[in-house]
Amino acid sequence: MIETPNLEYVDNLADGDTAFRQKFIGILKEEFPIEQEEYLDTMKNVLFREASEHVHKIKHKLNVLGLHNAYTLAVQHENELRNGEQSLKEEFLSILKVVEHYLKNI
Repeated sequence: MIETPNLEYVDNLADGDTAFRQKFIGILKEEFPIEQEEYLDTMKNVLFREASEHVHKIKHKLNVLGLHNAYTLAVQHENELRNGEQSLKEEFLSILKVVEHYLKNI
Protein backbone atom coordinates (compact mmCIF):
# COMPACT_ATOMS: atom_id res chain seq x y z
CA MET A 1 0.00 0.00 0.00
CA ILE A 2 1.30 3.42 -0.93
CA GLU A 3 1.76 5.88 1.90
CA THR A 4 -0.09 9.17 1.98
CA PRO A 5 2.03 12.31 1.61
CA ASN A 6 1.76 14.86 4.40
CA LEU A 7 3.27 18.14 5.54
CA GLU A 8 4.10 17.14 9.10
CA TYR A 9 7.85 17.60 8.56
CA VAL A 10 7.32 20.97 6.87
CA ASP A 11 4.98 22.11 9.65
CA ASN A 12 7.50 21.09 12.31
CA LEU A 13 10.28 22.85 10.44
CA ALA A 14 8.21 26.00 9.95
CA ASP A 15 7.25 26.06 13.65
CA GLY A 16 4.28 28.32 13.02
CA ASP A 17 5.99 30.56 10.45
CA THR A 18 3.33 30.64 7.74
CA ALA A 19 5.51 32.50 5.24
CA PHE A 20 8.31 29.93 5.59
CA ARG A 21 5.81 27.07 5.26
CA GLN A 22 4.33 28.52 2.07
CA LYS A 23 7.77 29.18 0.60
CA PHE A 24 8.88 25.61 1.34
CA ILE A 25 5.70 24.20 -0.23
CA GLY A 26 6.25 26.50 -3.22
CA ILE A 27 9.74 25.10 -3.72
CA LEU A 28 8.38 21.54 -3.62
CA LYS A 29 5.67 22.44 -6.14
CA GLU A 30 8.20 24.10 -8.42
CA GLU A 31 11.04 21.57 -8.27
CA PHE A 32 9.19 18.25 -8.15
CA PRO A 33 7.56 18.44 -11.61
CA ILE A 34 10.88 19.39 -13.21
CA GLU A 35 12.75 16.56 -11.51
CA GLN A 36 9.96 14.13 -12.34
CA GLU A 37 10.05 15.12 -16.02
CA GLU A 38 13.84 14.81 -16.11
CA TYR A 39 13.58 11.34 -14.58
CA LEU A 40 10.94 10.28 -17.09
CA ASP A 41 13.00 11.60 -20.01
CA THR A 42 16.15 9.78 -18.93
CA MET A 43 14.21 6.55 -18.39
CA LYS A 44 12.60 6.87 -21.82
CA ASN A 45 16.05 7.29 -23.34
CA VAL A 46 17.48 4.39 -21.30
CA LEU A 47 19.98 6.65 -19.54
CA PHE A 48 19.92 4.79 -16.25
CA ARG A 49 22.93 6.52 -14.68
CA GLU A 50 21.37 9.94 -15.27
CA ALA A 51 17.97 8.64 -14.10
CA SER A 52 19.57 7.53 -10.84
CA GLU A 53 20.74 11.12 -10.27
CA HIS A 54 17.17 12.36 -10.65
CA VAL A 55 15.91 9.69 -8.26
CA HIS A 56 18.55 10.90 -5.82
CA LYS A 57 17.03 14.40 -5.87
CA ILE A 58 13.45 13.17 -5.73
CA LYS A 59 14.02 10.79 -2.80
CA HIS A 60 14.69 13.69 -0.44
CA LYS A 61 11.35 15.24 -1.32
CA LEU A 62 9.68 11.92 -0.57
CA ASN A 63 11.22 11.97 2.89
CA VAL A 64 10.11 15.58 3.46
CA LEU A 65 6.56 14.54 2.52
CA GLY A 66 6.56 11.78 5.14
CA LEU A 67 6.89 8.97 2.61
CA HIS A 68 9.49 6.95 4.45
CA ASN A 69 8.77 3.62 2.74
CA ALA A 70 8.80 5.40 -0.63
CA TYR A 71 12.14 6.95 0.31
CA THR A 72 13.54 3.48 1.01
CA LEU A 73 12.23 2.23 -2.33
CA ALA A 74 13.76 5.27 -4.07
CA VAL A 75 17.16 4.46 -2.53
CA GLN A 76 16.85 0.90 -3.85
CA HIS A 77 15.72 2.14 -7.27
CA GLU A 78 18.59 4.64 -7.40
CA ASN A 79 21.12 1.87 -6.68
CA GLU A 80 19.44 -0.47 -9.10
CA LEU A 81 19.59 2.11 -11.91
CA ARG A 82 23.30 2.59 -11.30
CA ASN A 83 23.65 -1.12 -12.05
CA GLY A 84 21.62 -0.83 -15.25
CA GLU A 85 18.50 -2.46 -13.78
CA GLN A 86 14.97 -1.13 -13.55
CA SER A 87 12.78 -3.69 -11.77
CA LEU A 88 11.41 -1.04 -9.37
CA LYS A 89 10.46 1.40 -12.12
CA GLU A 90 6.69 0.80 -12.06
CA GLU A 91 6.48 1.02 -8.28
CA PHE A 92 8.50 4.24 -8.33
CA LEU A 93 6.27 5.67 -11.07
CA SER A 94 3.19 5.01 -8.93
CA ILE A 95 4.82 6.94 -6.08
CA LEU A 96 5.57 9.83 -8.42
CA LYS A 97 1.91 9.96 -9.46
CA VAL A 98 0.76 10.09 -5.85
CA VAL A 99 3.18 12.92 -5.06
CA GLU A 100 2.27 14.80 -8.24
CA HIS A 101 -1.43 14.64 -7.37
CA TYR A 102 -0.78 15.66 -3.78
CA LEU A 103 1.34 18.68 -4.71
CA LYS A 104 -1.24 19.87 -7.23
CA ASN A 105 -3.93 19.81 -4.55
CA ILE A 106 -2.26 21.42 -1.54
